[in-house]
Amino acid sequence: MKFSVVGSGDAFGSGGRFQTCFHLSAGDWAGLIDCGATTLIGMSRMGLDPNAVSVIFISHLHGDHFSGLVWWMLHARHVAKRRAPLTIVGPGGIAERYRAATEALFPGSSKKELSFELSFVEHDEAKPIEIGPAKVAVVPVSHPSGAPSYALRLAIADKVISYSGDTEWVDQLIEVARDADLYISECYTYDQAVRYHMSWQDISSRLSFITARRVLLTHMSDDMLVRTDEISDTRVIVARDGLVLDV
Repeated sequence: MKFSVVGSGDAFGSGGRFQTCFHLSAGDWAGLIDCGATTLIGMSRMGLDPNAVSVIFISHLHGDHFSGLVWWMLHARHVAKRRAPLTIVGPGGIAERYRAATEALFPGSSKKELSFELSFVEHDEAKPIEIGPAKVAVVPVSHPSGAPSYALRLAIADKVISYSGDTEWVDQLIEVARDADLYISECYTYDQAVRYHMSWQDISSRLSFITARRVLLTHMSDDMLVRTDEISDTRVIVARDGLVLDV
């Protein structure tokens, strides 16, 4: 599986980085994890085709993680001329939040007919959801967003990619990351305490319990970005826009 970092930034564009988005591809299947406002820009720079994406998994309903859906649908209608079905999987209320954001930014556009089938599926905390070759399980985390916020665990073929989403440390992340081929962790600061977010100190003090093969740090503020050279653990990768990993 190919894993591409389309956007690794926080909500404020720290370090000139795009907002959160990760692209996954395996054979002729492609999907996204989160879809920040800058997603189409990042994908264009990396030569990634939006029309090849069949599913978008959203961790929580903050704008830097889901608002790219607004521009995605406009692009699909007016530029990409999309025909293939698209499924959006996210927290409860995602369809309503998407439509509200669309109407606030481009009044009337959410009511226009699409040339492709668009489906919204809400995460189920009780059992994994299967969409094509991907199976997603979710765990609630601690990050208020007006709807449930989740860590995700994606199983695709024989690979597992897990993702903390935005959250302060919760012990459930140990299970989310267990034996994953790649565990993506938000790492907002180096050692400063910011409520509902994690620091490198939060993560590093628990690395012995995180059994993922590789740990990717993302969603970093300037405070974290200027200190990434202090990270020496060989299992840990610091994300950057445009990074591509074979998983």
